[in-house]
Amino acid sequence: KDFSLTYERDASCTDENVERGNWANKSEYLLSLVGYAVGLGNVWRFPYLAYQNGGGAFLIPYTVMLALAGLPLFFMECSLGQFASLGPVSAWRMLPLFQGVGITMVVLSTFVTVYYNVIIAYALYYLFASFQKVLPWSECFSWADEFCSKTRIVNDCNTTFHGNIIRANYSFVAANNLTCINGTISYKPVQFPSEQYWNKVALQRSSGLDETGRIVWYLALCLLLAWIIVAAALYKGIKSSGKVVYFTALFPYVILLVLLVRGATLEGALDGIEYYIGKESNITKLMEAEVWKDAATQIFYSLSVAWGGLVALSSYNKFHNNCYADAILVCVTNCATSVFAGFAIFSILGHMAFVSQRPVSEVVDSGFELAFVAYPEALSQLPVSPLWSFLFFFMLVLLGLDSQFAIVETLTTTIQDINPNVMKKLRLPITLGVCAILFLLGLICVTQAGIYWVNLIDHFCAGWGLLISGALEIIGIVYIYGGKRFIEDIEMMIGKKSNSFWLWWKICWFFITPVLLIAVLVWSLTTFSNPTYGSVVYPAWGNILGWCMIICSVIWIPIVAIVKILKAEGNFLERLVSCCRPTANWGPYLERHRGERYSHMADPKNKEHEIPTVSAIVY
Repeated sequence: KDFSLTYERDASCTDENVERGNWANKSEYLLSLVGYAVGLGNVWRFPYLAYQNGGGAFLIPYTVMLALAGLPLFFMECSLGQFASLGPVSAWRMLPLFQGVGITMVVLSTFVTVYYNVIIAYALYYLFASFQKVLPWSECFSWADEFCSKTRIVNDCNTTFHGNIIRANYSFVAANNLTCINGTISYKPVQFPSEQYWNKVALQRSSGLDETGRIVWYLALCLLLAWIIVAAALYKGIKSSGKVVYFTALFPYVILLVLLVRGATLEGALDGIEYYIGKESNITKLMEAEVWKDAATQIFYSLSVAWGGLVALSSYNKFHNNCYADAILVCVTNCATSVFAGFAIFSILGHMAFVSQRPVSEVVDSGFELAFVAYPEALSQLPVSPLWSFLFFFMLVLLGLDSQFAIVETLTTTIQDINPNVMKKLRLPITLGVCAILFLLGLICVTQAGIYWVNLIDHFCAGWGLLISGALEIIGIVYIYGGKRFIEDIEMMIGKKSNSFWLWWKICWFFITPVLLIAVLVWSLTTFSNPTYGSVVYPAWGNILGWCMIICSVIWIPIVAIVKILKAEGNFLERLVSCCRPTANWGPYLERHRGERYSHMADPKNKEHEIPTVSAIVY
């Protein structure tokens, strides 16, 4: 017994908060934040958005939205978690009426973590498939049908025959040694080998959500492997994941650089880059409102705000850590990564367009089609293609994993805040249990209809539910808890700052950021459409299920508010007012950090004080 106590004390001797634990050093926290923020979307969504919305000109609204919407929310969430040393649910002791917002964040994170690991499983499958001398999607092999082709196939055209211009099949033109008239050629609808491999071999895709089919066993094994990696990285919480991110957060940059250097040496690479950010840039696109909406949405999702993960990761910081500098550094790194990734993607897609004799606009894509169809097709045309394919999918796996670490850490942090003693004793079994349950929930996503499930959850749960929680978060903190009070809380951590220092943050927090979030939310709701996957339309029950998922996420906001009001004391107005005040146990976790402002604070480990009372107004 004495030995175990001594060992535990030694293991956490550098921790400021011995009960919860702290990051071993600043770099582990920063790399975890970068790994969380920099994910698959930086590689497979931003480059396409930039190309679609004016190329280089898109960087203007993207940077503006970073300053006006992304950075203020990022800084706010990091400050909130660090100040209270609590996760996304318990941190709402600051405003009990809005504690449901924290629960919504955790529920949304749970939905997303189910399908996010399935995408990592896809990447793992392609990673293993790359260990072959000839990439299995490089040609139309036995699994292909008659529509599979690496080059365009002429269907018919106008030609001159016995002095008359006629429309003829290309077989007739070729048999009679005729020549097609320029500008009259029509092509057959063909598919790249990589597209048919993705649908027919990797996914074994069924006809729709109605046809579930069987579990694709090799994808299930890849999913199991992905969850084993996550569980192994988190078996000691941040103490183990903080070590893993040195590799998972940094090595993708090495691979991106290698891919960029290789891509830049290829013929046609310049054409791809010019489409991305060069002479094809269109400054007039900035006059379109949708371009600004796309920039705001991409910034919001890319930085991973309103998921609860930033609050959870920051809750393990030491109290006087400079979260202001951290927020700026991570946000700039995240956005620079997106731009940098675009060069690596478009240089190789430019080469693919050159080889297949197509314009770049016909080979570029986003999402699954970029990661598992267009880019693998481009890589298969390079010398030593298995090496480049391995590097690319290894990068996707790493980008996905460190985001996944943070999402699962958000869930375990929430459990820890509910019962710290149980989590401290049983961290490993609880972490394994969480991962096992999420693995079982994800099995529906590795059936033959799995891609439809992944797309369905992504369409509903990674959409406007986040915008609702983000908008309520900033409105609650700034207008109800009090922006001035929140700034004073931050100054307790990073030191007193001048009024001019806070001017920009006040303008954003009090007006610009909430207005932008509400505007994007309204736009998203008014332009909302039911999900489709390619040309496949979802059945009515699938759409209903999607709405049930999003309702199941946001319903906690009114439910918790009503429960808090019912549990409070006094008449209705007194109850409402008390629920809009911090609970008696809100404030810095450790007594030595509370100062005079929080000298009357109750023990934060005492849950009895989480039920607001009229007397809470004192605090």
